[in-house]
Amino acid sequence: MIPKLFEKWDFADVSVNDPGLKRHICLRPRIYPYSGGRHEAKAFGKSDVLIVERLANMFMRPGSNGGKKAHAISMVRHSLEIIHARTGKNPLQVLVSAVENASPREETTRVAYGGIVYRVSVDVAPVRRVDLALRFIAEGARSRNKKSARPLEESLAEELMAAAQGDSKSHAVSKRDEIERIALASR
Repeated sequence: MIPKLFEKWDFADVSVNDPGLKRHICLRPRIYPYSGGRHEAKAFGKSDVLIVERLANMFMRPGSNGGKKAHAISMVRHSLEIIHARTGKNPLQVLVSAVENASPREETTRVAYGGIVYRVSVDVAPVRRVDLALRFIAEGARSRNKKSARPLEESLAEELMAAAQGDSKSHAVSKRDEIERIALASR
């Protein structure tokens, strides 16, 4: 028997369409997304951490939620339930699609040459693409939640659904477009 995430959602029908991200979005079946830091011992170990846990880790920033992993995981779980109730789709597939759509393919870096600093566009590594996408999704959920009285779970669910559709109303997708536009200008 293959375990389901939170004993509700199946991993079998979830697929990663972006070939560059396939190795770095972990969808290994687990009931509860908690690795206990066992990924730290090896290089690229965070590629073995379930994508739901990595999203929950983005909400454990300094401040009111700093270090409260159980609270962050329950928040992500409730947002996945909201996604399932509104769309009827597997929320894991919505999360994977949101990460694929929010990850930038190109960005700029600084190159100093003879005392002059240039901005040069470079391709983004797949691990960094996933990291940036998760960060943008978490930032977008927090920014949506700042001006309203609704819970953060609803804001996260709306951000994930908008990013999964590639909608420019999503903070993560608009941030990706901005980074890629700057990189295109500095070619």
